[in-house]
Amino acid sequence: MASPAVTQTARPLDGLRFTTSGPPPLAGPVAGHLRLLGAAADAGPNAGPDAGGDPDTARVTLTGLPGFPGLPGLPGSAAATIAWASPEAARGGVTDEATVQAATGIMAVHGRRDGLPRGLAVDYATAATAVLTTQGLLAALLARARGCEGAAGPSHTYVDRAGLLVVSQYLAASGADEGEAAELAPGGPPFTAADGTLFELETLDPGAWAGFWRALEAPSDAVRAGWRPFQFRYATACAPFPGALHATARAHGWQRIRDAAAASGAEVCRLRTLEERAAEDDGAAPWSLAPYGPGGRVRAEQAPSALAPAPAPSPGPGPLAGMTVLEAGRRVQAPLAAHLLRLLGAEVVRIEPPGGDPLRGMPPACAGISARWLALNRGKHAVEIDIKSPADRLRLTALAAGADVFLHNWAPGKAAELGLDSADLAQVNPALVYAYTGGWGTGRIADPPMGTDFMVQARTGVGEAARPEGEVPAPSLMTLLDVMGGLLGAEAVLAGLLLREHTGRGVRVDSSLLGAADLLTAPALERARSGGRSRRPAGFRTPLRTADGWIAPADADARAAAAVVQGLGEPSTEDALGALRARGLGATAVTTDLADLHHDPRFSGSISRDAHGAPAVPDPWSFV
Repeated sequence: MASPAVTQTARPLDGLRFTTSGPPPLAGPVAGHLRLLGAAADAGPNAGPDAGGDPDTARVTLTGLPGFPGLPGLPGSAAATIAWASPEAARGGVTDEATVQAATGIMAVHGRRDGLPRGLAVDYATAATAVLTTQGLLAALLARARGCEGAAGPSHTYVDRAGLLVVSQYLAASGADEGEAAELAPGGPPFTAADGTLFELETLDPGAWAGFWRALEAPSDAVRAGWRPFQFRYATACAPFPGALHATARAHGWQRIRDAAAASGAEVCRLRTLEERAAEDDGAAPWSLAPYGPGGRVRAEQAPSALAPAPAPSPGPGPLAGMTVLEAGRRVQAPLAAHLLRLLGAEVVRIEPPGGDPLRGMPPACAGISARWLALNRGKHAVEIDIKSPADRLRLTALAAGADVFLHNWAPGKAAELGLDSADLAQVNPALVYAYTGGWGTGRIADPPMGTDFMVQARTGVGEAARPEGEVPAPSLMTLLDVMGGLLGAEAVLAGLLLREHTGRGVRVDSSLLGAADLLTAPALERARSGGRSRRPAGFRTPLRTADGWIAPADADARAAAAVVQGLGEPSTEDALGALRARGLGATAVTTDLADLHHDPRFSGSISRDAHGAPAVPDPWSFV
């Protein structure tokens, strides 16, 4: 089937300008996203880090929007505010990236591999907040373009709420009715070859796993015992392998290991350095928008009757009310993108295989449904379709004819093979926003390995960036890129929908885990390109032990705080925090058990439970 005519010239914010004020760590990343979307910085009277208002709150204002009143004194404008924490969390010492990671459980999850809380040396929560803030702005603009003025007010985001969102799967599992299916204990990749090469191993096939280790003459009992923690590491953020597997890897050179992978069907990837990634980085945006087709509009009343399954409880009207998203996603990336669109008011219809998504049964469960699955999929409708069946593919095409968005994360080339690529669906819906959330993008990396979270982390230098100098590089076993990729996928869909409103044309939207990795490591890559030290200094974001737990100082106060706590001997957490606050030093207690967040006074009333009893985090934005 012929492809629709595609262009890549338009961006949804072309012709608009923006100003920022408040803390640069909050406003700066949002400004970067707005530039990628076409807006230009305007050094107006409200620009700059210290311009009026709350010094701990950043403000971003878009101007030059025709056709609506905007803010007082700024005709044709839209705005967003960003703060480190909600008032309760701020009173509990949550004031920057380090303390957000500590309070929300990011340090606890990232540290599971090591058996103690560990800070991420990248600004993960802040980067996530920048994407969410941009989503709020795009959603408000889209609501205005559609005439939904009631849902088009200024948006507000908090970094601590972004932190809760990124650990929401782990939080849901901590509140389940049953325990984890695999042990939560220290351990995990990367492996080390005899010549010192650090590498990641990936396969979804137990036969390939066994074949790889047999080729290296690993003990059979270790191979059998290692599969379960390896298989569940995406869910548990740790993988306590038998030591014999690491010993086996260290007994062989890198080429022998590569040969074993090739013969077994498993894949291995050497951990690349940030300098290597900086040398090959093409500077591409984390997503692409490609308008196509002659235009047209999709009205809600055109949706076919196949969308008839009983409606799920609605989260509220929201800026995307009346829009329909078809999601054919598995695991994290695409389901999270669709989950965010649902929170913004869209009706989301999941395309699941006959019998339903097998991950619904993944332990631990709440009322018989996987807690992790609920964290990403609660409130969605479901339609079972066998995409291998020509008749069912026609059903899916009929659904797409009445939808606003079709979103998937199938393997590369699968959509075209099935006749369900953007070129195919454009024939029945020329105004469709067709979104693909993949691993590597198109043609950006030569001969890439399997496009999974940990392999992309290894290939792009995230394993180095996540840990400070002096520590062995290691990709985080927290699914950093799957989550960030889902956030970027939702941002790209919103950008595509807004562009469609401007042009009346459908839009092909592509985002990737590679884009997520480059976004996350951008500051480190810039330091590498400029000849500086790409990794953060030794000891960066290392929590301080107390007699009954851990505390995390704010980044700016870390050295002074460590000296104070050391001078106190073995203080309790409460005494250590009191001593630091008396000296004007910022710090907060480190959450070590995510189940405690439900009763944590820093998040009082924020974490609820859904209809199945699974913990649910608050929406990451609010609109007024």
